[in-house]
Amino acid sequence: MKRLLEEIINECSHYTKLGRVASYIPELQKANPDNFGICVIDKSGEYLAGDYDKPFTVQSIIKPLILLLALMDNGIERVKLLCGVEATGKPFDAFNYSDLALTSEHINPMINAGAIALCTLIRGETHTEKFERLLSLARTLSGNPSLSVNQEVYLSEKETGYKNRALAYMLKAYKMIDCDVDELLDVYFKACSVEVSCRDLARIAFVLANHGRLPDADRLLIPAEYARTVNAVMAICGMYDGSGEFALNVGIPAKSGVGGGIMASVPSRMGIGAFSPALDPKGNSLAGVKALELLSSKIGLSIF
Repeated sequence: MKRLLEEIINECSHYTKLGRVASYIPELQKANPDNFGICVIDKSGEYLAGDYDKPFTVQSIIKPLILLLALMDNGIERVKLLCGVEATGKPFDAFNYSDLALTSEHINPMINAGAIALCTLIRGETHTEKFERLLSLARTLSGNPSLSVNQEVYLSEKETGYKNRALAYMLKAYKMIDCDVDELLDVYFKACSVEVSCRDLARIAFVLANHGRLPDADRLLIPAEYARTVNAVMAICGMYDGSGEFALNVGIPAKSGVGGGIMASVPSRMGIGAFSPALDPKGNSLAGVKALELLSSKIGLSIF
């Protein structure tokens, strides 16, 4: 597997020259577009290639964990009252809902509006406690107690997050949330700014693939039912408005982020973390997607 991953990195490395790093969050524009790494974890071990240990901010890949914690705190039926599961057909940060009476049917947990709404379902006496519980879950699932917020990216997001503020106020206008918008967004901005590596993503993905368990532990970390739910939602709409094409070409549940990461779960088999910050026009890592396409075709990963 390690040799295969090294071959895939070599074969797909030219795609890093064809994408563009995210610029709407100024701090993300500092990323090196040549970085490219991948990690695969299965029950036999972990396999690494390229810049697998390069840190980057999780960005939208935190959304499956926001969904997961909301499920653990409230159950599926309560979550479904606030957020649906259908793909929207809109970009992840779209807010052109003015012709609709906004309801849970119009948003899902993998777009910004849905993830912001679900932050209100995370239990905590304060918004700080809500974030700390989300960070604790990320640390537990990744097996990395050192996960923390990249302060520069967090402040950059907080300063320039105009669309997310518009989304949050839209949600409040339609009475889908009733809390203080600035405090809620602080949870979301911090969550998106947690710094991870390919290995961290692969371990989280393996827990989702392995019905709630880490590869080296029998202890159930999360209910298997919720792991299945998160996998299903990622398969439907985890790759922004490129999710359908990704399902055809790769065929596994996955979530991308504009920091260049991709977290992919192969049910009952493995977890994958990939990283390359040069993005395609839909906001997905260009080289990362190509690497997963090649890996899927070579070892038959598609669940379809």
